[in-house]
Amino acid sequence: MAFAQVLWSSKVLGKQIGMNVILPDAGTPPFPVFYLLHGLSDDYTIWHRRTRIEWYVRDLPLIVVMPDGSRGFYTNNEEGPQYATYMAEELTGFVERHFPAIATRAGRCVGGLSMGGYGALRLALGYPERYVSATSHSGALAFGHEPVGESDFRAAEFRRIAGAQPAGSRHDLFALADAVRARGPAPALRIDCGTEDHLVRANRQFIGHLQALGLPHEYAEYPGGHSWDYWDLHVQEALAFHALHLGLAAAGA
Repeated sequence: MAFAQVLWSSKVLGKQIGMNVILPDAGTPPFPVFYLLHGLSDDYTIWHRRTRIEWYVRDLPLIVVMPDGSRGFYTNNEEGPQYATYMAEELTGFVERHFPAIATRAGRCVGGLSMGGYGALRLALGYPERYVSATSHSGALAFGHEPVGESDFRAAEFRRIAGAQPAGSRHDLFALADAVRARGPAPALRIDCGTEDHLVRANRQFIGHLQALGLPHEYAEYPGGHSWDYWDLHVQEALAFHALHLGLAAAGA
């Protein structure tokens, strides 16, 4: 397989931005694309540096794109960059112009960890016509649903992103799930979280909402916390889930 670092100019963000891309040896193009998102304190290099993602996809006819989302939660910020538009529209268009990628919903999936877990669901539920499946590891799923606490040292930053009272807005996964349930089509969803993770309560709350809606999903809890040991292990289940919904052979670990 091949690995590429790509630097390009985003008109939506108004800046140069980077991404890492894994290109497959297996199969015949065009290929489906897995957009794999980083967390709040990291950047587009982190999945490749801290996990065995390249090894895990070695036998899959799948492009993996690891884009930079800065600290914007992959949503259209109230005061700042329009990250959802960048991710769901501009980035996918760029990838599909420059790589041998399938340019339809059936060939796009998205996943991530922590902020990126929220981001994957924000994109898939906000643009259900563009993604066939989405996965979240240790997702910050209450972001955009609960008020921003004054005691949080990131409160001013988070208010600039989602507003002080974001419940019911375009940032709220609970509201986005309501909308998808009403209009369809729903992307396939898989969510997991560690039992010792500080975000497990928010994950359980969101899963309860999906259950109340009757929106199909998979959910799993595993031993572990908010750590790369956990994410490196469980991205393998995410790959198998996406492979199933993309119509590929199951991912081998």
